[in-house]
Amino acid sequence: YFFCDTHKELPETYSYLDRIEARLGIKIHYLSAKRGFDHWLEIHDGLLPSPQRRWCTVMMKIKPLEEFIGDDETISYIGIRADENREGYISTKPNIKPVFPFKEQGLVKADILRLLEESGIGLPDYYRWRSRSGCFFCFFQRKYEWVMLAQEHPAEFDKAVKYEQNHKDGRTYTWTEGETLSELWERKDEIIREHEEAMAKARAKEQKHAPNQPLIHVLDSVFENEGFAFAQALESVLDEQDDELPCLACHL
Repeated sequence: YFFCDTHKELPETYSYLDRIEARLGIKIHYLSAKRGFDHWLEIHDGLLPSPQRRWCTVMMKIKPLEEFIGDDETISYIGIRADENREGYISTKPNIKPVFPFKEQGLVKADILRLLEESGIGLPDYYRWRSRSGCFFCFFQRKYEWVMLAQEHPAEFDKAVKYEQNHKDGRTYTWTEGETLSELWERKDEIIREHEEAMAKARAKEQKHAPNQPLIHVLDSVFENEGFAFAQALESVLDEQDDELPCLACHL
């Protein structure tokens, strides 16, 4: 078991990894790039990573993993569900064989949630306000998630703001399309209000169609106390804003 640590992860991610080790009695190996994010940002002349330029994934996730494996024959278990239409990271190295156990077993999201519940692992704490793992400044975050980052981890939000501003040539790059994080924060009340309205509509729609969707109804009753139903609603609402999938190498 391994985790490619960028040293820019959320505190909740490290807590979740500790919980996994404790509950399953396993050892997770932490892999890191020889050079950190700030080094590679300088190499790229301050150009922040984006969905079109995912140099952070290549340099800080994929390369450390492939260096760790070397030339050993390896089976890479990829956690993509049967109800997901993507492949994730597939190594070009001939000694790394990809296997998709969830797809092969026909396991969908509801099955994975049950596995997490029954194993005692549960969901990571960031699912209260964020639907994906990754670095605290991940460019795949939606507007609401940026606002919540500022509320949950203000120091990390401030660091993300500085990454937008501090460039030797005076240029400003942005993590989110169309505005800087400072401009986004000025609209925080509007963003939160729109999100809460969307969540209310999602819950009302779910209740309206509950008789025709017994699985959702069952999940609500089984997982409500653990936040599983809320996490699903949050993910659904955020996906309506932006359904572009993050690179699986970064998605815990």
